[in-house]
Amino acid sequence: MTNPDNDSPVQLGDAVLRRARPGDETGILACIQALADYEREPDAVTNTPEALAATLFGESPSVFAHVVEKGGDIVAIAIWFLNYSTWNGTNGIYLEDLFVKESERRNGFGRALLQRLAQIAVARGYGRFEWSVLDWNAPSIAFYRSIGAVGMEEWTVQRVTGDALTALAAGR
Repeated sequence: MTNPDNDSPVQLGDAVLRRARPGDETGILACIQALADYEREPDAVTNTPEALAATLFGESPSVFAHVVEKGGDIVAIAIWFLNYSTWNGTNGIYLEDLFVKESERRNGFGRALLQRLAQIAVARGYGRFEWSVLDWNAPSIAFYRSIGAVGMEEWTVQRVTGDALTALAAGR
C-alpha cells in the first residue's frame, strides 16, 4: 500500500480497501451496529445513514472512514478523526471504530486498515496513532500488541454525556 493520500483502492485478494464514499452509509452503519452488539451495547446506536452522510461527506468533514468491500458488501470499517498533541505540536489519528465482520476475520482486513491509517499518519507527519479498547476484549488486545501497540495503563478515559453534559454546559 503506497501513497495513502491519493486514496487509491488496494486489492486484498477478492476484497478492496478504499476510502469510504457516498452510498456506503448503510454498510458502514451495519458494521457500527455489529460492533455495538459485540461490545454488549446493542441498543446504544442512534446513528442513521443520513447522519453518517453529513458527518463523513458533508461540506467540511472532520471524521473519515476507510472500508473493505467484498462482493459489493462492506465487511470492515475504520472510522477516524484527527487529534492533536500539545507536547509535540503535531496532529495524530484517533481511531474511533475498527470492525471486521466475524465471517471475514483472519483475512488480514483489520491489519490492512490499521496499516493504511499508519501510512496516512507517517505521510502527513503526524506524531501518533491511537485508539481505545475495552479491557475485557482479550482477542483485540492481543492483536494490537502483535502489531506493536502499547497500552496506556496510566491513563483513564473520561466522558461527559446526557444530563451531565447538559448540566455542565449550563454551569450547574
